Amino acid sequence: MQARRRAVLLTLLLCALIASIFWAYRPAPIPPDLALQGQIDRILVEKSLRKMTVFREGVALKTYNIDLGFTPRGTKAVEGDGRTPEGVFHVDRRNANSKFHLSLGLDYPQPQHVRAAKAAGVSAGGDIMIHGQPNLLPAAMRMPPDWTAGCIAVSNAEIKEIFAATPIGTVVEIIP
Repeated sequence: MQARRRAVLLTLLLCALIASIFWAYRPAPIPPDLALQGQIDRILVEKSLRKMTVFREGVALKTYNIDLGFTPRGTKAVEGDGRTPEGVFHVDRRNANSKFHLSLGLDYPQPQHVRAAKAAGVSAGGDIMIHGQPNLLPAAMRMPPDWTAGCIAVSNAEIKEIFAATPIGTVVEIIP
């Protein structure tokens, strides 16, 4: 009987711990007055600050908190390194049916990334995106910091707003 009580207590404690972790990372709702109006033409990602700012005609419209790859320092060099690439890219695809809540694909790798990786005998990787949370995660929850494989992640509410305002060809500058 004592072992059964201990097992039940451990199970309850584990559930409480998991619930508190997810509760701590829930996104804040976006007030309607802060929603983007119209299209944007530039996105600036500042990796060290974990910030992403969207612009229209040189005017900063809104800044978002972001999560990066699981090894956030440095630029992407090889597939699987968990780094987010640095440089100037463009949105080259939009996916409303992504395994994450919406995604905007970037034109990575570019020819210089492919050449450098080939010279090192490795793959440069690919599929770098700006996206929301995993679709399997309940809507009100957010993953812990720096959980992606090299992508840029925001909350589901934020990616809805960004996705609606971002056309193909939008410039995305990622700096350290």
